[in-house]
Amino acid sequence: MGDPRGFMLYPREQPTRRPVPVRLRDWKEVYEDYPDQRVQIQAARCMDCGIPFCNSGCPLGNIIPDWNDLVYRGNWEEAIERLHATNNFPEFTGRLCPAPCEGACVAGINTEAVAIKQIEVAIIERAWAEGWVKPVIASKRTGKRVAVIGSGPAGLAAAQQLTRAGHDVVVFERADRIGGLLRYGIPEFKMEKSVLDRRLEQMRAEGTEFRTNAYVGGPSEDATSVAVEVLHQDFDAILLAGGATQWRDLPIPGRELQGVYQAMEYLPLANKVQEGDLEASPISAEGKKVVIIGGGDTGADCLGTAHRQGATAIHQFEIMERPPDTRAESTPWPTWPLTYRVASAHEEGGERWYSVNTDEFIGRDGVLTGLRGTRVELNMVDGRPSFDPVEGGDFELEVDLVFLAMGFTGPEQGTLIDQLGVALDPRGNVVRDRQWKTTVDKVFVCGDMGRGQSLIVWAIAEGRSAAASVDEQLMGHTLLPSPVRPTDRPLT
Repeated sequence: MGDPRGFMLYPREQPTRRPVPVRLRDWKEVYEDYPDQRVQIQAARCMDCGIPFCNSGCPLGNIIPDWNDLVYRGNWEEAIERLHATNNFPEFTGRLCPAPCEGACVAGINTEAVAIKQIEVAIIERAWAEGWVKPVIASKRTGKRVAVIGSGPAGLAAAQQLTRAGHDVVVFERADRIGGLLRYGIPEFKMEKSVLDRRLEQMRAEGTEFRTNAYVGGPSEDATSVAVEVLHQDFDAILLAGGATQWRDLPIPGRELQGVYQAMEYLPLANKVQEGDLEASPISAEGKKVVIIGGGDTGADCLGTAHRQGATAIHQFEIMERPPDTRAESTPWPTWPLTYRVASAHEEGGERWYSVNTDEFIGRDGVLTGLRGTRVELNMVDGRPSFDPVEGGDFELEVDLVFLAMGFTGPEQGTLIDQLGVALDPRGNVVRDRQWKTTVDKVFVCGDMGRGQSLIVWAIAEGRSAAASVDEQLMGHTLLPSPVRPTDRPLT
């Protein structure tokens, strides 16, 4: 490795976030520019650890020490080649992945982990700036046609791999733009959509065809219905990559009140404003008191969005206890550590309440005016968590808007799944075998649709692996990499 003493000489350093009063005036990404020279110093912290657990901590199997060393030595073009060898979209993961690789970093045992995620995004941004990211055109066409349903990270990764293998790939997306949650779930301040658009242009140049407003299994008022029978007739393989889009609800009294929305009813509208499709969002936090139920990344996305829209007060509820400031004993190295984290949105304001359960929404004339909740404590009963009310912990809170950000329970059932006839497991996910095949001939599945709600890096890894299985099914062999199998489980 570049500097065998680097982890002792240099502290971990991350890019500076733009001042809160400045960044709340726009929707641009929150980080300031980070000079390449400082990135190289961070790469020098990658130690000669012997067994790089970061490689296995990453579902993609990114060869992290190799490109850290190349960055340290200034070999940026070689670094992007090594990075692209395992990851189709490092500009996405470098911005959005929680970085389980850093949780598995050997340096993180008794000091701070290497800033792997920042080095990754620096490599790909340098590559785009230098013109090193170019279309990879297949040397020959196979004549085989593959339909990919869903254009999130799993679908895009699979489509790019299959196109490069020489197949004719068509990606079907029911929304009006390509990208899935990358487009309409991730706010601009976390990833500007120009980052997505430039990668899609590369994929188009390689030969991938995208069809928007195409709802497979329909019907839909906003999209053209695509019959499942037509796909079976026109394509040699069908790959399901529609994600886990069935949101978890909160069926308590008052749920029907105007002012209670799912996060994914709220976030896409804000993104459509930034795309220029809407002048203003019909669900806006401007001048309103907001409560976000759910303490994860989606909740933080709602938080940052509400700040930029001009909310007067924001509370974010989490039923779990506040995580510890340092790695919890329940998540020892090299697993993903349970710790208290502060996202950019949390820096911008609002109150985070832990150990809180929402009992009832209160309204007047069908409109939300407040909520009732209870402070709870976590107890384990027969190995299962129980959230018991704390005596005297009842409270009421005045609120104009509530956003439910409690995660997703699996793929939407009905329409597509029913028409295809694929089997579901007890959790509601599409069943697949070790070759990513569903119970229906020539139909495969990857990403959250088969796995359940998970990380972007797992979606890309599954898309790459499923592409290899589809290619092998069609051609009898494959040279495409397959980093994971359906029975694999993450360290997180």
